[in-house]
Amino acid sequence: MKMHRMLCFGRTDESGNAAVVVEESALAKPERLEFAGRQSANATVFMEANAAGDIQLDYYYPHARSPLCLHATLAVGAVFFERSPGTRRARFVTSMHRQVLEVERVDGGIFVGVTAQRCPPLVVDVAEAAQLLRVGRAELRGVPRLASVGSAKLLVAVSAPSVVATLEPDLAGIADWSRKHGVSGMYVYCRIGDGVYQGRNFNHLERQFEDAATGVAAGALAVSLKRDVTVLQGDALGQPCTIQVRYAHEALQVGGRAVRVVHSRSRVCPSG
Repeated sequence: MKMHRMLCFGRTDESGNAAVVVEESALAKPERLEFAGRQSANATVFMEANAAGDIQLDYYYPHARSPLCLHATLAVGAVFFERSPGTRRARFVTSMHRQVLEVERVDGGIFVGVTAQRCPPLVVDVAEAAQLLRVGRAELRGVPRLASVGSAKLLVAVSAPSVVATLEPDLAGIADWSRKHGVSGMYVYCRIGDGVYQGRNFNHLERQFEDAATGVAAGALAVSLKRDVTVLQGDALGQPCTIQVRYAHEALQVGGRAVRVVHSRSRVCPSG
């Protein structure tokens, strides 16, 4: 088994969302989840060749398997391009839904091509969303909306950056609500400039596993707004991240930096 530890979407070489890339693994799926739970990372991705000869990616959070994780895909892209420095493009396939991911190296960053996906039909109750986030209903702006580039997110706009920064939501309640409705957590955001947004993702059962950067949520936000976006995330966690999303008629590229962790860390990076 080969392992690579990476930090993804970070604004510096010392910040980012942690991911572990695993190659040449003989672990079965139940064992993979247990393995992911032991890693000092918010996501673990198993990289392997499938029967068709494609590079297949199987994603795990510490508590659940996932159909897609874009910060882990950035990590795979970084490993692949390190090995093939003359190559600028790669093609991967997700294990759960066989979603094709076109990955490109651009100006020191890595961009993952995704497309807008259908979401489950759902009418979201504003009062319920506010209750799960433990804020007053007046702090929400408009009706929360679902969007997806491979993993459906409930997008919740709030009134101010200070609301985003100080949220202490009901994580167990959000997890239960997400399972009930087939949604991958809540993404809370606020506009802070032209095309620039601040956000936080709530999709884990424990606070220390909060994402410093959530590529699928940034992609979902661009789909919902139908425009390019820059998403800032992770500042309150000490892991400042920037996610760039290029939007073009339901086709998107979600990108940022990915760097190798030189020294192993004994704790989970506060940050998936």
